[in-house]
Amino acid sequence: MMAVTAGSSHPRPRLPGWWTRLLGARIDITPLRTSRDFRTLFFSGTIFYLGAMFGYVAVPYQLYQLTGSNLAVGAMGVVQLVPLIIFGLYGGALADHVDRRRLQLLTGAAQASLVVVLLANALLDEPRTWVLYVVGALLAIASALQRPSREALIPQVVRHDQLPAAVAVSSLGGQLGMLIGPGIGGLLIAQFGVGVAYGIEAVGMAVATVMLLRLRRYPPSEASSPPSVAAITEGIRYAVRRKDLLGTYVVDMVGMFMAMPIVLFPAFAIEVLQQPAALGLLYTAEAVGSMIATLTSGWTARVHHHGRAVTLAAMGWGASIGLAGLAQNLWTAVALLALAGGFDMISGIFRGVIWHQTIPDSMRGRLAGIEMLSYSIGPLGGQLRSGVVADLTSVRTSIVSGGILCVAGVAVTAGLLRDFWRYDSRTDEHAVRQRDIRNARETQDRHQR
Repeated sequence: MMAVTAGSSHPRPRLPGWWTRLLGARIDITPLRTSRDFRTLFFSGTIFYLGAMFGYVAVPYQLYQLTGSNLAVGAMGVVQLVPLIIFGLYGGALADHVDRRRLQLLTGAAQASLVVVLLANALLDEPRTWVLYVVGALLAIASALQRPSREALIPQVVRHDQLPAAVAVSSLGGQLGMLIGPGIGGLLIAQFGVGVAYGIEAVGMAVATVMLLRLRRYPPSEASSPPSVAAITEGIRYAVRRKDLLGTYVVDMVGMFMAMPIVLFPAFAIEVLQQPAALGLLYTAEAVGSMIATLTSGWTARVHHHGRAVTLAAMGWGASIGLAGLAQNLWTAVALLALAGGFDMISGIFRGVIWHQTIPDSMRGRLAGIEMLSYSIGPLGGQLRSGVVADLTSVRTSIVSGGILCVAGVAVTAGLLRDFWRYDSRTDEHAVRQRDIRNARETQDRHQR
């Protein structure tokens, strides 16, 4: 079939239906085209995260070099967890009370400066182990203060109807960093040492922070209150009271706690699959799946029952992990882990849409702090569960049982939180209220221009 364009005698080929559907599934990059501040956040965040991935590889490598102890390497996670919990909640309350642009600039500069300290320590004839732990804790504090304000900025820099696309595009930068950074960082460290990795990380963070100067100021709303225990408690009560919102946190924590097998990948590659050289494939499979899900996320804008989407995707994650534990060959395991990564990304997109479309601006920072804790504590607890079960039984049993428990746990959670399962962005009172507020504000801004 041929279609004729008005004003032209030349027929235009009509695209096949399957090709039209394929184009409709591609990621929507409209926020990058229409919002300068979103572009700034995206490119700055991508550079920042890519730089951080060099340190992600360099710190454990240097710790093992200095100590020869796996326990010493694992202790870094414990050192960073407590500051993450405390300052994640405080950072959320702070993001609701100060200019979020200024907070981004200060925390970005702090992280770049701290990495310079790691670089200076690495250049010593005898690098100090304690410096790694102290700076690691301080970096966790700076990151915990930064992340909530960045998440809270996203709804302020794009139109309300572009939020699903903005959530998907925002995740793309992190995925690029995860795919590219560790591999290149490992090669550079092997060739030139950890000092080069710290140098690249520091430069990347500094450049990304300078880019944020292009952002407009985003002062707090008139309803904001100073960061305090009372303000943090108010945010927690708000999250617990809203069962539709509570479901986004609990489902993610249950899914990650039950089915987080990353700590078992070395044993799975060596003992089960008997292919030690394939360990890198297991680590990158989920990131590849997440990337594919993001690049084909255009369809998510047409889904309105976000609670159901989060639930089903989380159950898909658990089922894929469980089946990967049963895999008899490497490529089946890699394919299933990639599928799990795709389901995890879909769940993350819809959780983000619920947050950004329904949370009042005066509460966004505090709720972002709670969200940061939910996606941090769940995986850390999940790695502990996986390791204990594997030691008591076997690697396969740990992975498979985790997948089964994930599917069951998520299903029970959705059953108990009915408001979460029934959530519909078209009719939810919180979504409707925020949509009306945003539409009125956007109309006012157009008239003023």
